[in-house]
Amino acid sequence: MAKLIFLGTASAVSSEGHENSFLVIQGESSSILVDCAANPVRRLRKAGIDYRDVSALIITHFHPDHVGGLANLLMDMWILGRDSEFKIYGSRHSISRVKTMMTLFEWESWTGMYPVNFRELPAEELAPVLETEEFRILSSPVDHMIPTLGIRVEYRGGEFILAYSSDTNPVEQTVRLGSGADVLIHEASGQVNYHSSPSEAGEIAARAGVRTLYLTHYSLREEGKPENLVAGAKKTFPGKVILAEDLMAIPFVRQQASTSP
Repeated sequence: MAKLIFLGTASAVSSEGHENSFLVIQGESSSILVDCAANPVRRLRKAGIDYRDVSALIITHFHPDHVGGLANLLMDMWILGRDSEFKIYGSRHSISRVKTMMTLFEWESWTGMYPVNFRELPAEELAPVLETEEFRILSSPVDHMIPTLGIRVEYRGGEFILAYSSDTNPVEQTVRLGSGADVLIHEASGQVNYHSSPSEAGEIAARAGVRTLYLTHYSLREEGKPENLVAGAKKTFPGKVILAEDLMAIPFVRQQASTSP
């Protein structure tokens, strides 16, 4: 069954049991990474996914907590013998910096390297990213410190839509990105510049008309206790609120609409 798995859920400073935020969309025939933190091959293995089944990576933005594991991913797959093509999608800002980073690692000297192909995404709302037999993925610019993309995943195997805000202020683009979705995954870093609080995430979810809100990219310092995060979102969103946890999965199956108690 197709699903999304949270490989990490922490904001910029990770903690025991909470890696930096990144995701994998797992299908029957292939899987797609969204961002690339920690040690991706090891994390994929822990989620029960073979790195050889991952066909592509979507980079939401070029901040260390979202791309810090990319060089390790590319190197580990090379050492382990990958020979199939790997595609990397992102904004022009992200792609140019990934290329510069990998040049500093002198990856052109990695003998027998598998093909890596880059795809620059336009800074347009609901721009096509990629399509497979199972998924149609779109992206929209959101409002962060640097060019950043949120994504919308439409599952062809059933009527199921999921949207992910990435790091952003609460903005109209995310409302439109998540419009009518079954699930909105929204960051909940707090009320700081270029991020969103749980209550702001709840407001975006309510305006988008989603069924379920998952909070991710959060801190577990004193003010970020799980009960406080969920309670904050429930103040502004009448639907179901779930605090994402590392390795938690979201099956791509539409459930009955529910209201939080």
